[in-house]
This record gives sequence, C-alpha cells and structure tokens, in this order.
Amino acid sequence: MLTLSAGRYSACVAPEAGGMIAALDWQGPDGETHPLLHVPAGLAPQTETPNKFGAWAMLPFANRAFDSLVDDGHTRFTVPPNNPAGTIHGFGWQSVWQVEQQDAGHTVLVHRRNTGPDPYRYLAKQEIRLDENGMTVVLSLTNEADQALPFGMGLHPWFPSAADTRLRMSATGALIFGDLFRASGTQAFADGGPYADNPVFATGAESAWSFLGWGGTARIETPSTGLAITVSASESLRCPVVWAPAGADFLCVEPQSHASGAPSEKIVREVSPLARLQPGETLKGWVRIAAGAI
Repeated sequence: MLTLSAGRYSACVAPEAGGMIAALDWQGPDGETHPLLHVPAGLAPQTETPNKFGAWAMLPFANRAFDSLVDDGHTRFTVPPNNPAGTIHGFGWQSVWQVEQQDAGHTVLVHRRNTGPDPYRYLAKQEIRLDENGMTVVLSLTNEADQALPFGMGLHPWFPSAADTRLRMSATGALIFGDLFRASGTQAFADGGPYADNPVFATGAESAWSFLGWGGTARIETPSTGLAITVSASESLRCPVVWAPAGADFLCVEPQSHASGAPSEKIVREVSPLARLQPGETLKGWVRIAAGAI
C-alpha cells in the first residue's frame, strides 16, 4: 500500500485493489487519532466483491446497471455482470491501478480499459491529495473508444456511524425506490429532504436514497466521539446515494454524476442521464473529505 500524510491527515491507498483508499485518519487538536473512513479490523482490500469500507472510485458508471444493460437512448449494449442484479459500480473497483505520481501527501493513479466484450474503452485517473484542510480526490474519465458512449462516475466512501451520529444535507428531490433499489419514479422536496434538519441517522431501518439537486455539502456529526466529517463535491457529482442497512456501524454518502440506475433505467435517465462523451472527451469531478472537532 501507499502511505500519504500531510498536516493532521494520513491515508493508505491500495493501487492493486481498485485504487481504493483503504484508510483515512485525522489527528484532532487533543492529539487523538480519529478514523474518517469505516475500516473494520481484519479486512483487507480485495476485488471479488465491492469492499464495504474505505473509499473507492465507481466508473465508467456509478451504482447499478440492471440486467447488465447500458442504454442512454442512443447506444445500447451489455457489460459483464458482477452482481446478482446485473453490474454494479462499473469496473474500476475490480481493476489494478498504476501509480503515475507519488510524493508524501499526493498520488496519481491511472486505470486504462482497452479490451472487453463491450465498447467501453477509457482512461481513468484518480488524483488523491492530502493537505492541512483534508483529502481531495479528483476523478477524470476520458473516452478512448472510436464512438460516443455514455459515461458516469462517483466516489464510494464508507463513514463510521454510531447511535448518535447525525447527517445534515439538502436536496431538491430523490428517486422513489422499488424492489432491489430499482426506481419506480421521482419525488420533489419542498423542505430540503429527510436530512435537512440534521436528524439522527440510525432509525432502526435501512436507509436508501438516490438524491437529485444536492446542495454539494454533507456533514456527519458524532457527538460521542467529538468528530464532524464534511463531504463536499464538484457540480459534476451532485447526485449522491445515501445508504446503510439497519443496525450498521457505517453510513455511505456517495457523490455521483448521475442517479442510481441511470445506465439501464429510462425513468432515471430522463431526470439524471449519464454524460455522453465524444471520442477524446473527458468527464471530471472532485470530492473533498475534511474533519473537525465538534
């Protein structure tokens, strides 16, 4: 693994396991070290199933392509399945990433897909930078196919959650989920949505949202640990998924370029489509994770 550090932050990165950020820690003003990402003891990064810890890139589309179908209304094809429902989170999390640059607090990883049974050919870059104010992950995705194709991306961080953890974020709407997180429609929020008033996150039931019109900032506060985590994202990644099963000790806030199911579901792409990139065109976005004391 690569080890990065700057200011009060340190991180471990696993290039050979999807280029994932396996750990991110912050030293508080009291000298205590706080994990900013959920990292259970004894788990190591792997590529057989999506890692339920750390943070990792989702590309060339984020979240689910049901029945392994990609269809943006112009181009329609199937991709290799990696999930019972079809294909989840693209291919980047299962790939080896090459280290292009590295210094004490910064690295650039690259992943190129130039073979496969589908038309996706692309160059992905992930720049991870620590500084005194947090960790910034810049993702870029360049279409290297000889035709225009639909692309999307996102970052999938897993954050620690306790019984008193609160989540604050606002959005203008969300998908309505049916079985297996398949959208059956959309809904609008007049009040900013379920987390606008900073409620306790754990409700005893599964939390599953694919938001539209996110304001771009989410704040996770846990009074019992004295820790606040702020997640912010570029305008290109304003369709976050928020998810955690009932009773989990983590929560996911996943900034994405499109809503869940957009690769395959007409009802989703009508409100939140993938980006149709011409050959040589690039989709880019960033996510920042920063800590503070409550």
